[in-house]
Amino acid sequence: MIHFTPEELSERENYKFLIGSIIPRPIALVTSLSENEVLNIAPFSYFNIVTSNPPIVSIAIQRKNGRLKDTARNILKKKEAVIHIVDSKNVAQANQTAANLSEEMSELDRTSFTTCPSKTVDVPSLKETKIRFEVILEQHVPLENDGVPAADLLLLKIKRYHIQEELYHQGRIDPIGLAAMSRLAGHDYAEIGEIFTIKRPE
Repeated sequence: MIHFTPEELSERENYKFLIGSIIPRPIALVTSLSENEVLNIAPFSYFNIVTSNPPIVSIAIQRKNGRLKDTARNILKKKEAVIHIVDSKNVAQANQTAANLSEEMSELDRTSFTTCPSKTVDVPSLKETKIRFEVILEQHVPLENDGVPAADLLLLKIKRYHIQEELYHQGRIDPIGLAAMSRLAGHDYAEIGEIFTIKRPE
């Protein structure tokens, strides 16, 4: 095996090594509101469950030249957001929201997504998703690199679940029906693929 330290790689090389190695990654499509009530939509694959009791998920958002990205800035200001699970039917539209737009522009205009009111937060939800979570900010952990702000880890507490009715059976979610998409490296995505069962040891 070859081996090296992160310090031997450039920032871009570290990025490529990590996103090519840690796969597949779930995708959070996040809606948030700016101070001027502009709807921001952005996909993040540095996303996962932290704990189920209380129900908290995490999103890590890389900064650009030390500057907060729109989603991080909006959540830190408003303390709320909506996370949508990207699936095979909406992945192309979700990909459109990754465009670099100014904070005065909404990614909604680049897509065929439509919005609907959320139940417990002021941030609108996207109708064309099968699962979404209304969340509030639980904790913000700024991450530094050599003393310079480099990323923002957001811990988000779920206040309400939404799920397409036909996917929910006796408290369990149908993974085939959900058809969640995962992120690989570059421009690549992946579907769930073959599912198999291995029982845990007692």
